[in-house]
Amino acid sequence: MWADTLFIVFISVCTALFGEGLTWLLVYRTEKYQKLKTEVERQCKKLEKKKEAHGDSVDRQQKKKIEREEERLKNSNRDLSLVKMKSMFAIGFAFTALLSMFNSIFDGRVVAKLPFLPISWLQGLSHRNLMGDDYTDCSFIFLYILCTMSIRQNIQKLLGFAPSRAANKHSTNLFGPQPQQMGAFK
Repeated sequence: MWADTLFIVFISVCTALFGEGLTWLLVYRTEKYQKLKTEVERQCKKLEKKKEAHGDSVDRQQKKKIEREEERLKNSNRDLSLVKMKSMFAIGFAFTALLSMFNSIFDGRVVAKLPFLPISWLQGLSHRNLMGDDYTDCSFIFLYILCTMSIRQNIQKLLGFAPSRAANKHSTNLFGPQPQQMGAFK
């Protein structure tokens, strides 16, 4: 079981490196991406300076200027996401093929023992294709997803491909603005 666990962590590292290499090849090295990334960084700094300079005592005219800057930043972030989209499709296709191959290799094998009992709606994934009722037994797919999620972000940071903190602070995700943008954690 330990050998399987370590092999899955190794697979996760390799696929994360492969994914970042493919993204670098298709996106990060392109002039369009570099230009958009620089533009987003510049707009983030400009917006932060305006917000710091005016603080809470913002008059109506300054508020409108800040809102226009935020809208430009939002549009630039959207354009940056669209540029990244083509690599996401390529990576998704490659990972699906790799995932199905490794899933068939580890089908029905317990690859790890979880130190906790997963919540009920995750048990189907964590115990996928495993015999028995011990829900602390971990399947390949669950361990692979956990490892890939954590390892890929760290590899992006290590290689310098992760978005800067300023850009991350001002970007929106699928569900709307991040909590710190709305002032929830200030």
